[in-house]
Amino acid sequence: MTKPIASVVVDTYNHERYIEQAIVSVLEQGLSPSEMEVIVVDDGSTDNTPSVVQKFVPRVRHLRKKNGGQASAFNAGIAESRAPVVAFLDGDDWWAKDKVSISLEALERNPDAAAIGHGYFEIFDDGERYVVTPQHACRLDLSTENAARTASLGRNFLGGSMISIRRRVLNRMGPIPEELTFSADSPIANAALALGGAIILDQPLCYYRMHSGNLFSFRSTDESKLRRRNEALALVAETVPRQLAAMGVPKEVVTALFEEDWLQVHRFQLQYGQGSRWKTFLAERKAYRITYKNPTAGYALFKWLVGAVTLLLPSRRFYELRAWYARRNMDRVRRIIGDADLVHSQTFTQKRKITPGPPSGAPEGGDSTGS
Repeated sequence: MTKPIASVVVDTYNHERYIEQAIVSVLEQGLSPSEMEVIVVDDGSTDNTPSVVQKFVPRVRHLRKKNGGQASAFNAGIAESRAPVVAFLDGDDWWAKDKVSISLEALERNPDAAAIGHGYFEIFDDGERYVVTPQHACRLDLSTENAARTASLGRNFLGGSMISIRRRVLNRMGPIPEELTFSADSPIANAALALGGAIILDQPLCYYRMHSGNLFSFRSTDESKLRRRNEALALVAETVPRQLAAMGVPKEVVTALFEEDWLQVHRFQLQYGQGSRWKTFLAERKAYRITYKNPTAGYALFKWLVGAVTLLLPSRRFYELRAWYARRNMDRVRRIIGDADLVHSQTFTQKRKITPGPPSGAPEGGDSTGS
């Protein structure tokens, strides 16, 4: 049997309202069954998802399994796939037309690249929409510490519904640790960065749902959900560096890649009372060190005062004050006192609000992928 040129792995869990749109967006990519195989992995759905998927059999292969989370779903789909390039899609997202063809052409133009990522549309359940793209098409890799810091800014463009990756990288990576019930795309993206780098296209080729039921919706104020999200980030930051070390990535490069993630984890823990004033002081001192350089005298004095406040206030109170400062855009007042240069440019991503209304027949809402 002739192998297809692309395999598509769709992971789904309780997406009965959305899985049809996801599958249709794959089947409308313009590739024939001999060119593109489609594997839908149902991670133990308890709703009507299985019967919706069955409508597309035999054009799609339907794998049903016991609920085990996103990593186990990815592992099952990868094991069944046969093509030299594998693209992933979460069951509550959908693709723009020609996403697969554009990604395959980019891989053909860049034979040494491990993967392709791209921009995307954020779709909120209140009707708001944004287009999120890099400032320009680029290549990300882990060749140096500075390259790793740039890669950390652009990894969102290698998310589960954006990445198309060569099979040789998946084979080298091995099975994804199945304790990653969420964020299982992170090992895939980081393996691509380590084993050839990734081309990031500045075209938005995916529609990504952001909603109240999504663990990674940054509008969420539910503390229990925020804790789960932070636990997922901490697990990734513990697991993936070991994977990268096994691939031969130098320790200092791995540290540069994950320093922002660890800072986010520690800040969250401190914000919710899991640490002392001294730990808050150390966290904020580290944040300053990895973010800024060449401070003016006024800015250095301002940061000294911030450090003093971390030692005076309980951690939770300090981060409430910090959030108030950000909401009020007090940065503009602080600039009167002094400023500093960024160690690394924070302008990798551009995000623009677009005219409200569901694109491409999008329904409202959505569920997050995983258990």
